[in-house]
Amino acid sequence: MAEVKNKRVILKDYVSGFPKESDMTIVDSTITLQLPEGSDNVVLVKNLYLSCDPYMRTLMSNPQGSINPRAYTPQSPIAGYGVSKVLESGHKDYKEGDLVWGITNWEEYSLIPAAQIHFKIVNKDVPLSYYTGILGMPGMTAYAGFFEVGSPKKGENVFVSAASGAVGQLVGQFAKLHGCYVVGSAGTKEKVDLLKNKFGYDEAINYKEEQDLNAVLKRHFPEGIDIYFENVGGKTLDAVLLNMRLNGRIPVCGMISQYNLTEHEGVTNLAHIIYKRILLKGFIVVDFYHLYPKFLEFVLPHIREGKVVYVEDIAEGLEKGPEALVGIFKGRNVGKQVLVVARE
Repeated sequence: MAEVKNKRVILKDYVSGFPKESDMTIVDSTITLQLPEGSDNVVLVKNLYLSCDPYMRTLMSNPQGSINPRAYTPQSPIAGYGVSKVLESGHKDYKEGDLVWGITNWEEYSLIPAAQIHFKIVNKDVPLSYYTGILGMPGMTAYAGFFEVGSPKKGENVFVSAASGAVGQLVGQFAKLHGCYVVGSAGTKEKVDLLKNKFGYDEAINYKEEQDLNAVLKRHFPEGIDIYFENVGGKTLDAVLLNMRLNGRIPVCGMISQYNLTEHEGVTNLAHIIYKRILLKGFIVVDFYHLYPKFLEFVLPHIREGKVVYVEDIAEGLEKGPEALVGIFKGRNVGKQVLVVARE
Protein backbone atom coordinates (compact mmCIF):
# COMPACT_ATOMS: atom_id res chain seq x y z
CA MET A 1 0.00 0.00 0.00
CA ALA A 2 1.47 3.36 -1.07
CA GLU A 3 2.05 6.16 1.37
CA VAL A 4 -0.08 9.31 1.12
CA LYS A 5 0.43 12.81 2.46
CA ASN A 6 -1.02 13.45 5.89
CA LYS A 7 -1.19 17.11 6.94
CA ARG A 8 -1.27 17.60 10.74
CA VAL A 9 -1.79 20.42 13.27
CA ILE A 10 1.02 20.20 15.84
CA LEU A 11 1.22 21.92 19.24
CA LYS A 12 4.69 23.44 19.45
CA ASP A 13 4.88 23.71 23.24
CA TYR A 14 2.71 24.11 26.32
CA VAL A 15 0.69 27.34 26.32
CA SER A 16 0.44 29.98 29.02
CA GLY A 17 -2.16 32.74 28.80
CA PHE A 18 -4.18 33.27 25.63
CA PRO A 19 -3.31 30.78 22.87
CA LYS A 20 -1.87 32.16 19.65
CA GLU A 21 -1.89 30.76 16.14
CA SER A 22 1.89 30.59 16.40
CA ASP A 23 1.55 28.07 19.27
CA MET A 24 0.59 25.58 16.57
CA THR A 25 2.10 24.68 13.23
CA ILE A 26 1.02 22.75 10.14
CA VAL A 27 3.30 19.82 9.37
CA ASP A 28 3.30 17.64 6.26
CA SER A 29 3.86 13.97 7.03
CA THR A 30 2.94 10.68 5.39
CA ILE A 31 0.87 7.66 6.35
CA THR A 32 0.33 4.20 4.89
CA LEU A 33 -3.40 3.64 4.43
CA GLN A 34 -3.32 0.17 5.90
CA LEU A 35 -3.63 -1.13 9.43
CA PRO A 36 -0.32 -2.39 10.84
CA GLU A 37 -0.14 -6.12 11.59
CA GLY A 38 -1.83 -7.08 14.85
CA SER A 39 -3.84 -3.86 15.11
CA ASP A 40 -6.73 -5.29 17.08
CA ASN A 41 -9.18 -2.67 18.34
CA VAL A 42 -7.54 0.03 16.19
CA VAL A 43 -9.34 1.86 13.40
CA LEU A 44 -7.89 3.75 10.41
CA VAL A 45 -10.04 6.77 9.58
CA LYS A 46 -10.18 9.66 7.15
CA ASN A 47 -11.11 12.80 9.12
CA LEU A 48 -13.89 14.90 7.61
CA TYR A 49 -15.02 17.50 10.16
CA LEU A 50 -13.24 18.65 13.32
CA SER A 51 -14.76 20.47 16.27
CA CYS A 52 -13.20 23.60 17.82
CA ASP A 53 -14.16 23.59 21.51
CA PRO A 54 -13.22 25.77 24.52
CA TYR A 55 -12.14 22.79 26.66
CA MET A 56 -9.25 22.22 24.24
CA ARG A 57 -7.48 25.22 25.75
CA THR A 58 -7.15 23.38 29.08
CA LEU A 59 -5.32 20.56 27.29
CA MET A 60 -2.67 22.97 25.99
CA SER A 61 -1.35 23.77 29.46
CA ASN A 62 1.54 22.03 31.15
CA PRO A 63 -0.09 19.09 32.99
CA GLN A 64 1.63 20.19 36.22
CA GLY A 65 -0.57 23.26 36.26
CA SER A 66 -3.45 21.97 34.17
CA ILE A 67 -6.98 21.38 35.42
CA ASN A 68 -7.17 18.54 32.90
CA PRO A 69 -4.68 15.69 33.28
CA ARG A 70 -5.11 14.63 29.62
CA ALA A 71 -2.88 17.43 28.38
CA TYR A 72 -1.60 17.47 24.82
CA THR A 73 1.97 16.43 24.13
CA PRO A 74 4.16 19.11 22.51
CA GLN A 75 5.36 18.27 18.99
CA SER A 76 2.35 15.96 18.54
CA PRO A 77 -1.01 16.57 16.88
CA ILE A 78 -3.74 18.12 18.96
CA ALA A 79 -6.92 16.05 19.28
CA GLY A 80 -10.62 16.64 19.72
CA TYR A 81 -14.07 15.65 18.61
CA GLY A 82 -14.56 14.93 14.94
CA VAL A 83 -16.53 13.14 12.26
CA SER A 84 -14.54 10.50 10.38
CA LYS A 85 -14.93 7.82 7.73
CA VAL A 86 -13.62 4.32 8.47
CA LEU A 87 -11.05 3.11 5.91
CA GLU A 88 -10.03 -0.10 7.69
CA SER A 89 -10.97 -1.55 11.04
CA GLY A 90 -9.44 -3.92 13.56
CA HIS A 91 -12.63 -3.85 15.64
CA LYS A 92 -15.74 -5.92 14.98
CA ASP A 93 -18.17 -3.01 15.46
CA TYR A 94 -16.76 -0.92 12.62
CA LYS A 95 -16.26 -1.66 8.94
CA GLU A 96 -14.96 0.16 5.88
CA GLY A 97 -17.26 3.00 4.87
CA ASP A 98 -18.82 3.55 8.29
CA LEU A 99 -19.21 7.16 9.39
CA VAL A 100 -18.41 7.74 13.06
CA TRP A 101 -17.91 10.51 15.58
CA GLY A 102 -15.61 10.61 18.58
CA ILE A 103 -12.09 11.72 19.50
CA THR A 104 -9.58 11.93 16.67
CA ASN A 105 -6.36 13.75 15.87
CA TRP A 106 -6.17 17.01 13.96
CA GLU A 107 -4.79 15.48 10.77
CA GLU A 108 -6.10 14.17 7.48
CA TYR A 109 -5.86 10.49 8.43
CA SER A 110 -5.64 8.92 11.88
CA LEU A 111 -5.00 5.56 13.49
CA ILE A 112 -7.14 5.65 16.62
CA PRO A 113 -8.14 3.16 19.33
CA ALA A 114 -11.71 2.00 18.76
CA ALA A 115 -12.50 3.17 22.31
CA GLN A 116 -12.14 6.77 21.10
CA ILE A 117 -15.08 6.32 18.74
CA HIS A 118 -18.23 7.24 20.61
CA PHE A 119 -20.97 6.45 18.11
CA LYS A 120 -21.60 5.20 14.59
CA ILE A 121 -23.59 7.69 12.51
CA VAL A 122 -26.89 6.16 11.42
CA ASN A 123 -29.06 9.19 10.60
CA LYS A 124 -27.61 10.76 7.45
CA ASP A 125 -30.51 12.99 6.37
CA VAL A 126 -28.93 15.90 8.26
CA PRO A 127 -25.57 17.60 7.56
CA LEU A 128 -22.63 15.41 8.66
CA SER A 129 -21.04 18.46 10.30
CA TYR A 130 -23.93 18.44 12.79
CA TYR A 131 -22.21 15.50 14.51
CA THR A 132 -19.52 17.93 15.69
CA GLY A 133 -22.26 20.08 17.19
CA ILE A 134 -25.99 19.70 17.67
CA LEU A 135 -25.87 15.90 17.20
CA GLY A 136 -22.49 15.47 18.89
CA MET A 137 -20.79 16.49 22.12
CA PRO A 138 -22.23 20.06 22.32
CA GLY A 139 -25.77 18.84 21.71
CA MET A 140 -25.47 16.17 24.36
CA THR A 141 -23.94 18.74 26.72
CA ALA A 142 -26.88 21.10 26.28
CA TYR A 143 -29.41 18.28 26.65
CA ALA A 144 -27.85 16.64 29.71
CA GLY A 145 -26.94 19.88 31.43
CA PHE A 146 -30.35 21.46 31.01
CA PHE A 147 -32.67 18.50 31.49
CA GLU A 148 -30.67 16.12 33.71
CA VAL A 149 -28.76 18.61 35.88
CA GLY A 150 -31.03 21.65 35.62
CA SER A 151 -34.29 19.72 36.18
CA PRO A 152 -36.42 22.44 34.53
CA LYS A 153 -40.10 23.05 35.15
CA LYS A 154 -42.44 24.76 32.74
CA GLY A 155 -42.59 28.52 33.30
CA GLU A 156 -39.23 28.80 35.06
CA ASN A 157 -36.75 31.60 34.41
CA VAL A 158 -33.55 30.57 32.63
CA PHE A 159 -30.34 32.53 32.01
CA VAL A 160 -27.65 31.27 29.64
CA SER A 161 -24.16 32.72 29.26
CA ALA A 162 -22.14 32.31 26.04
CA ALA A 163 -25.62 31.87 24.64
CA SER A 164 -24.79 31.97 20.92
CA GLY A 165 -22.07 29.33 21.15
CA ALA A 166 -22.18 25.64 20.27
CA VAL A 167 -23.93 24.68 23.52
CA GLY A 168 -25.70 27.90 24.49
CA GLN A 169 -27.74 28.26 21.32
CA LEU A 170 -29.25 24.84 22.02
CA VAL A 171 -29.89 25.36 25.74
CA GLY A 172 -32.01 28.40 24.93
CA GLN A 173 -34.05 26.57 22.32
CA PHE A 174 -34.55 23.52 24.55
CA ALA A 175 -35.69 25.84 27.35
CA LYS A 176 -38.20 27.56 25.07
CA LEU A 177 -39.55 24.18 23.90
CA HIS A 178 -40.00 23.34 27.58
CA GLY A 179 -42.05 26.48 28.19
CA CYS A 180 -39.46 28.56 30.03
CA TYR A 181 -38.67 32.29 29.94
CA VAL A 182 -35.12 32.57 28.58
CA VAL A 183 -32.50 35.32 28.51
CA GLY A 184 -29.00 34.90 27.08
CA SER A 185 -25.79 36.89 27.07
CA ALA A 186 -23.30 37.28 24.22
CA GLY A 187 -20.50 39.64 23.26
CA THR A 188 -21.57 41.39 20.04
CA LYS A 189 -24.69 43.05 18.59
CA GLU A 190 -24.72 40.44 15.81
CA LYS A 191 -24.84 37.62 18.35
CA VAL A 192 -27.50 39.36 20.46
CA ASP A 193 -29.67 39.72 17.33
CA LEU A 194 -29.08 36.04 16.59
CA LEU A 195 -30.30 35.05 20.05
CA LYS A 196 -33.56 36.96 19.70
CA ASN A 197 -34.31 36.53 16.01
CA LYS A 198 -32.91 33.08 15.21
CA PHE A 199 -32.87 31.08 18.44
CA GLY A 200 -36.04 32.50 19.99
CA TYR A 201 -34.59 33.88 23.23
CA ASP A 202 -37.04 36.20 25.00
CA GLU A 203 -34.31 38.75 25.71
CA ALA A 204 -30.57 39.05 25.15
CA ILE A 205 -27.73 40.98 26.78
CA ASN A 206 -24.50 42.26 25.22
CA TYR A 207 -22.35 41.84 28.33
CA LYS A 208 -19.54 43.94 26.85
CA GLU A 209 -21.80 46.99 26.81
CA GLU A 210 -23.07 46.60 30.38
CA GLN A 211 -21.31 48.26 33.29
CA ASP A 212 -23.53 46.70 35.97
CA LEU A 213 -24.53 43.12 35.16
CA ASN A 214 -26.30 42.77 38.51
CA ALA A 215 -28.65 45.64 37.63
CA VAL A 216 -29.26 44.25 34.13
CA LEU A 217 -30.17 40.83 35.52
CA LYS A 218 -32.56 42.40 38.02
CA ARG A 219 -34.26 44.20 35.15
CA HIS A 220 -34.67 41.03 33.07
CA PHE A 221 -35.42 38.76 36.04
CA PRO A 222 -37.40 40.83 38.57
CA GLU A 223 -38.49 37.58 40.26
CA GLY A 224 -35.03 35.99 40.03
CA ILE A 225 -33.39 33.16 38.05
CA ASP A 226 -34.39 29.52 38.48
CA ILE A 227 -31.73 27.98 36.23
CA TYR A 228 -28.41 29.52 35.21
CA PHE A 229 -26.59 27.50 32.56
CA GLU A 230 -22.98 28.38 33.34
CA ASN A 231 -20.51 28.65 30.47
CA VAL A 232 -18.22 31.54 31.46
CA GLY A 233 -17.61 31.86 35.23
CA GLY A 234 -15.94 34.86 36.83
CA LYS A 235 -17.86 38.15 37.10
CA THR A 236 -20.93 36.74 35.40
CA LEU A 237 -21.28 33.96 37.96
CA ASP A 238 -20.77 36.50 40.74
CA ALA A 239 -23.63 38.67 39.47
CA VAL A 240 -25.92 35.71 38.82
CA LEU A 241 -25.59 34.43 42.41
CA LEU A 242 -27.13 37.69 43.62
CA ASN A 243 -30.14 37.06 41.37
CA MET A 244 -30.85 33.37 41.86
CA ARG A 245 -34.20 32.29 43.29
CA LEU A 246 -34.71 29.99 46.23
CA ASN A 247 -33.81 26.39 45.24
CA GLY A 248 -32.27 27.55 41.97
CA ARG A 249 -29.97 25.28 39.95
CA ILE A 250 -26.70 26.09 38.22
CA PRO A 251 -25.44 23.39 35.83
CA VAL A 252 -21.74 24.25 35.43
CA CYS A 253 -20.71 23.44 31.87
CA GLY A 254 -17.64 25.63 31.36
CA MET A 255 -15.76 28.73 32.49
CA ILE A 256 -14.28 30.12 29.31
CA SER A 257 -13.53 33.52 30.89
CA GLN A 258 -10.97 31.82 33.14
CA TYR A 259 -9.15 29.39 30.84
CA ASN A 260 -6.55 31.86 29.61
CA LEU A 261 -5.87 33.65 32.90
CA THR A 262 -2.70 32.96 34.88
CA GLU A 263 -4.59 34.09 38.02
CA HIS A 264 -8.26 33.17 38.13
CA GLU A 265 -10.90 35.70 39.18
CA GLY A 266 -12.45 35.22 42.57
CA VAL A 267 -16.19 34.78 43.11
CA THR A 268 -17.34 36.77 46.13
CA ASN A 269 -21.06 35.99 46.41
CA LEU A 270 -20.80 32.27 47.21
CA ALA A 271 -22.75 32.66 50.46
CA HIS A 272 -25.92 32.97 48.37
CA ILE A 273 -25.57 29.27 47.60
CA ILE A 274 -26.40 28.69 51.27
CA TYR A 275 -29.06 31.36 51.77
CA LYS A 276 -30.98 30.39 48.64
CA ARG A 277 -30.34 26.61 48.80
CA ILE A 278 -28.82 26.74 45.33
CA LEU A 279 -27.63 23.54 43.67
CA LEU A 280 -24.39 24.33 41.83
CA LYS A 281 -23.24 21.19 40.03
CA GLY A 282 -20.44 20.63 37.58
CA PHE A 283 -20.90 17.93 34.98
CA ILE A 284 -18.96 16.19 32.23
CA VAL A 285 -20.83 15.15 29.13
CA VAL A 286 -19.22 11.69 28.90
CA ASP A 287 -21.15 10.74 32.04
CA PHE A 288 -24.36 11.09 30.03
CA TYR A 289 -23.51 9.40 26.74
CA HIS A 290 -25.70 6.46 27.72
CA LEU A 291 -28.61 8.84 27.02
CA TYR A 292 -27.52 9.47 23.43
CA PRO A 293 -30.26 7.32 21.80
CA LYS A 294 -32.89 9.12 23.93
CA PHE A 295 -31.35 12.46 22.94
CA LEU A 296 -31.57 11.63 19.22
CA GLU A 297 -35.24 10.66 19.63
CA PHE A 298 -35.83 14.06 21.20
CA VAL A 299 -33.83 16.34 18.91
CA LEU A 300 -33.99 14.81 15.40
CA PRO A 301 -37.73 15.43 14.90
CA HIS A 302 -37.28 19.04 16.06
CA ILE A 303 -34.44 19.54 13.55
CA ARG A 304 -36.44 18.00 10.70
CA GLU A 305 -39.47 20.15 11.51
CA GLY A 306 -37.37 23.31 11.83
CA LYS A 307 -38.30 23.77 15.49
CA VAL A 308 -34.62 23.66 16.50
CA VAL A 309 -32.08 25.46 14.33
CA TYR A 310 -28.30 25.41 14.44
CA VAL A 311 -25.76 27.96 13.26
CA GLU A 312 -22.27 26.85 12.22
CA ASP A 313 -19.17 28.91 11.48
CA ILE A 314 -17.29 26.90 8.86
CA ALA A 315 -13.51 27.09 8.29
CA GLU A 316 -12.32 25.25 5.18
CA GLY A 317 -9.07 23.29 5.24
CA LEU A 318 -6.86 21.88 7.98
CA GLU A 319 -4.43 24.79 7.54
CA LYS A 320 -7.16 27.08 8.94
CA GLY A 321 -7.21 25.05 12.16
CA PRO A 322 -5.02 27.26 14.38
CA GLU A 323 -6.88 30.42 13.32
CA ALA A 324 -10.28 28.79 13.89
CA LEU A 325 -9.38 27.39 17.31
CA VAL A 326 -7.80 30.60 18.61
CA GLY A 327 -10.75 32.58 17.27
CA ILE A 328 -13.26 31.01 19.67
CA PHE A 329 -11.39 32.58 22.60
CA LYS A 330 -11.69 36.00 20.98
CA GLY A 331 -15.35 35.65 20.11
CA ARG A 332 -14.70 35.68 16.36
CA ASN A 333 -16.95 32.71 15.63
CA VAL A 334 -20.69 33.10 15.15
CA GLY A 335 -22.25 29.81 16.21
CA LYS A 336 -20.51 26.46 16.32
CA GLN A 337 -16.93 26.61 14.97
CA VAL A 338 -16.33 23.70 12.59
CA LEU A 339 -13.16 22.88 10.68
CA VAL A 340 -13.67 21.07 7.37
CA VAL A 341 -10.84 18.67 6.53
CA ALA A 342 -12.59 16.82 3.69
CA ARG A 343 -16.15 16.31 2.44
CA GLU A 344 -15.92 12.48 2.08
